[in-house]
Amino acid sequence: MEEEVAEFLAHAAVTRTVERPHFKVHEAELFGTPVVIVKCGVGKVFAALITQYLADHYPLAAVLSTGVAGGLSPALSIGDVVVSRDCIHHDMDVRALGFVRGHIPFTDFRIFWGDEALLKKALSARLESGHRVAAGRILTGDQFISGARHETHGHLTDELEGDAVDMESAAIAQACFVNEIPFLSVRTLSDKADGTAHADFNAFLPEVVRNSFSVVRKILTAPDQ
Repeated sequence: MEEEVAEFLAHAAVTRTVERPHFKVHEAELFGTPVVIVKCGVGKVFAALITQYLADHYPLAAVLSTGVAGGLSPALSIGDVVVSRDCIHHDMDVRALGFVRGHIPFTDFRIFWGDEALLKKALSARLESGHRVAAGRILTGDQFISGARHETHGHLTDELEGDAVDMESAAIAQACFVNEIPFLSVRTLSDKADGTAHADFNAFLPEVVRNSFSVVRKILTAPDQ
């Protein structure tokens, strides 16, 4: 979202902005690292499309996806950050043909793992807000989960064992996997994916932005081990 991009640009030295018909690519330096900063927008199609654009036009060392997510794990609170141990498309459902939920038919693709080195750096971050940073499974689909559909919650938590749910991470992870680019998603919980999700999302957005940025800063500044 625009608020998230603004936080990154406020700390970055932008050298060039490339304007495409529906998005902008900010070429910059952030904490001594050359980066490109892009607002991909909402949903899996935009997320995958822009990831592929970046893979085609830049020598990417890694892709970091930041943003918001709804919390599924009872152990996590609003403001906590989930970094992607792995990602699954929760709305990929071809059980009628014998595939388990999340399995992309006629491929080996189901679970997209986060890069271990990036994950380790992210988990070393300490948030000024006092919230925790935890590794978890991020489930992705083109729905905003608000708790109204109890069957949806059942397959997110019981069947797929998700810790957080969003609308982009697995799509970006899949695009990175196909292009052999290391990937990690950094998602701050803006709500609990329940009946109060809409109100929580708006109330906690500023804190969400700060926490996601803090984890990315740690990833970019932590020494390699």
